Amino acid sequence: MNSEKMQQTAEDAAARLEQIGREILGICRDELYFSMRFLDVALSSFAYVMDASVSPFGTDGYHMYFHPGELGGLYRENRILANRGYLHMVLHCVFRHMFKNVPGISDASAGSMALRYFDLSCDIAAEHIIDGCDLRPVRFSRSLLRRETYRKMEAGGHVLNAERVFRILLEWNLSEKEISLLEEEFRTDDHRYWREQGKKRPPDQELQNRWRDIDEKMETDLETFSKEAAEKSGDFLGELKVENRRKHDYREFLRKFSVFREELRADPDTFDYGFYSYGLSMYGNMPLIEPLETREVRKIEEFAVVIDTSMSCSGELIRRFLEETYSVLSENNSYFLKVNIHIIQCDEKVQQDVKITSEEELKSYMENFRLYGEGGTDFRPAFAYVDELAAKGEFTNLKGLIYFTDGYGIYPEKMPPYRTAFVFLEEDYRDTDVPPWAIRLILSEN
Repeated sequence: MNSEKMQQTAEDAAARLEQIGREILGICRDELYFSMRFLDVALSSFAYVMDASVSPFGTDGYHMYFHPGELGGLYRENRILANRGYLHMVLHCVFRHMFKNVPGISDASAGSMALRYFDLSCDIAAEHIIDGCDLRPVRFSRSLLRRETYRKMEAGGHVLNAERVFRILLEWNLSEKEISLLEEEFRTDDHRYWREQGKKRPPDQELQNRWRDIDEKMETDLETFSKEAAEKSGDFLGELKVENRRKHDYREFLRKFSVFREELRADPDTFDYGFYSYGLSMYGNMPLIEPLETREVRKIEEFAVVIDTSMSCSGELIRRFLEETYSVLSENNSYFLKVNIHIIQCDEKVQQDVKITSEEELKSYMENFRLYGEGGTDFRPAFAYVDELAAKGEFTNLKGLIYFTDGYGIYPEKMPPYRTAFVFLEEDYRDTDVPPWAIRLILSEN
């Protein structure tokens, strides 16, 4: 009987602890909501579950798991720390950190240095946003290590999303002691539930779509009704924009500059089986085959590539962009046998124009590539030059212009008569005022 009472007492105590933990998380949610109303849906998207194995709390995107003793202790120490922890987990979900592939390893459950770097990168990215929020529920003094880490990472002027932080940490070539100090400084929640998400095959697409929908609506809210809140939330809006960029395949993107016309080549799609069968029935073993000698195809015929050779755009990035463009155009059936492609180098004036009419000329250009310029950045001369070429009859059906740049320059005021795309490399991209009539494409390292 005593054992039954003891068991009942233990169960009652556990239920009480769980209730207290849920109340603490509910208070954190409410405090954050009053200062960050644009986070209303995100803050209320969790069920609270007690888990004595977690330290002190963690999330899988559906639930917030908490250790009752550690959560209570954190709340007693300073309720702002509990608020920050709640917001930290929300940001992991908003930016979908648990669904991202860990660079360097294919299995997210594998123990490796890459996994440590990735977890640390996600924590730094989340904490950087929280520390940038000038809001009472999360305002907290920053340590010297934290301030110095942010200062060095912000030197490039980039939005510090998890991928960017990961690349910076790799460049720093940290010692084991330095990594441990950073982990101790920035670790806020337990990522064990991410590993469970990573083991799922296929991944939880419904959960990903749910959080993508939440942060896209949040971005719209911050840009319209909650502009004042956006100003007090640091880099939150900037990172949302980075996260919500639509991913594009560069090969598919180049198809936008293709044309549809006939090409002198047999068309197997127009093969007439009736004619084939008639020959067999008429002559025994002699099928009649007569495919069309031309077929309609969509390929690249005419377009211009402009390379920003200003001092702000490094030669290595330019070469990588050209190599990727070359690899796409060198694939079979990418463009017609005879093409008209102009590769133009331009800083504040046009420095070089090379006309490419065949695959052999493109290959020769890549083998002997040299960079000209390194002056200031002005996009207008390149557009004026292309307009002059078109006026002289150099282009007969110009489908578009691709401008590879870092984005810092003077844009034309008027929309040209051809499709235009400004292409940036993700690791050096900063949000710039690309004209609304132009396509903005950010290429990832992959």
